[in-house]
Amino acid sequence: MKFDVNKLKELNELDFEQVAIWPKEIKLVVALFVAIVVALLSYWFVVKPKLPILEAAQSKEAELKMQFEAKYRIAVNLDAYKAQLTQIKQDFSSMLRSLPTSNETPGLLDDITYVGTSSGLTFKVLNWQQEIPKEFYTELPIQMEVSGDYHSFGQFASKIADLPRIVTLHDFKLDQQNQRLQLRLQAKTYRTALTGVQEENNEAE
Repeated sequence: MKFDVNKLKELNELDFEQVAIWPKEIKLVVALFVAIVVALLSYWFVVKPKLPILEAAQSKEAELKMQFEAKYRIAVNLDAYKAQLTQIKQDFSSMLRSLPTSNETPGLLDDITYVGTSSGLTFKVLNWQQEIPKEFYTELPIQMEVSGDYHSFGQFASKIADLPRIVTLHDFKLDQQNQRLQLRLQAKTYRTALTGVQEENNEAE
């Protein structure tokens, strides 16, 4: 079918009551115009108000996919996580057992004294200092002043590290007096905030 452009010149003379006898060219142009107008009105009044809802749904879909993937990875590795959690609990329990309980704290001075004298050191000062509360534990400082030789100091530090309860050494100050070395230092042990749990674990042993 040929499209006669000249027929479009009759647009201004058309009678809408005689649509049936309009030329095909004019019907086609009018139909195309009506379709474009309907499409624009449909987009403006029907589609456009729904776009924010669509964007929100797409964003929610992406979020749910990420949550699903994260949960899927956890589910796939669940046995490994359980084994890891069990190991962490065992390590934590072991660490708690390495901290002195309130009943064991006084005996630490005796242990330190024995370790020092058996290493060849002479104690001049060995006193508890003021406790220092922290968020999850309490520091228990011990002020020490001993005399001896380098070998004795090294042996003493090694034996302190081998004690069944955690004791750390800090703030070393070394001087020489009367052909002997004088060592001033601070030892620290720690009491956990979970004292009750720790003492129950120790009693269970």
